[in-house]
Amino acid sequence: MNPPFQLVFCGTPAFAVPTLELLAQRFGVQLVVTRPDKPKGRGMEMAVSPVKQAALSLQLPIAQPEAIKNNSDFRSQLEALRPDAIIVVGYGRIIPQWMIDLPPLGNINLHSSLLPKYRGAAPVQWAIACGETITGITTMRIDAGLDTGDILQQREVRIAEEDTAETLSPKLAAVGADLMVETLLGLREKTIFPKPQEPAKATLAPILRKEDGQIDFQRTAREILNRLRGFQPWPGAFTSFRGKQLVVCNAQVVEHTATQTPGSLLTENGRLLAACSQSFLELLEVQPEGKKRMTARDFLNGYRPQSGEKLGGA
Repeated sequence: MNPPFQLVFCGTPAFAVPTLELLAQRFGVQLVVTRPDKPKGRGMEMAVSPVKQAALSLQLPIAQPEAIKNNSDFRSQLEALRPDAIIVVGYGRIIPQWMIDLPPLGNINLHSSLLPKYRGAAPVQWAIACGETITGITTMRIDAGLDTGDILQQREVRIAEEDTAETLSPKLAAVGADLMVETLLGLREKTIFPKPQEPAKATLAPILRKEDGQIDFQRTAREILNRLRGFQPWPGAFTSFRGKQLVVCNAQVVEHTATQTPGSLLTENGRLLAACSQSFLELLEVQPEGKKRMTARDFLNGYRPQSGEKLGGA
């Protein structure tokens, strides 16, 4: 019987929790490293990360260093543990070279795309926003670059027509947890051979900005809908109506023969349509500024928009 792994786990978001839980169950985890607690909400109470919550539930040791690159105490702590591998899932900090060099199996990252596509901070969001129908999970060895390390294993995951970033992320997280276990076993048994990425095939998935959620009606309805699905829960999809922000919460692409300027509204038979580039988007649920989310019918009854009225700066 093979001896258990000695593992250090670095992670912060909910996406990392299934991997932590499975590794703790299968192999044990010596230490969980996560970001420091931070004030949140109106009361500015200290909020703990999902990974810390899971580690507390699993009764695992926790470290929350403010910085790691030149932190001699943290370095000594990890060196004393002598881990076989350091597992990194959405930790949110750049891994310094001393950590990369420490474990014999390396620092193994779980990335939610089929690298080298969608390198960066928001691969799930951008894959949906760009209209992909297939994405996946990659285990890779961390190096000094941004998601540029050698690929260990990959698994494809289908993006359903109704998927948003909120529904796709848990699917990828579950697949990723199993893939991390397979990767560790394969590395120990020397049945996995790291494969360099092809830089020419790389695409970027940069951190999302508020302005990414602003609807550009010069895009097609399909492109707008993909971005709406991808940019959930933030920054969402928003425009303006009568000078105030209007968030589009749910929509669908529809066929229509009318010819209208992109950004103009078309109201008919209790439906609210927005003209896009050579296409129409039916707005199913919206949230006017300062109001609750409502159906298109309630919006029509309350605001009585007229056909030809404009959204945004159209």
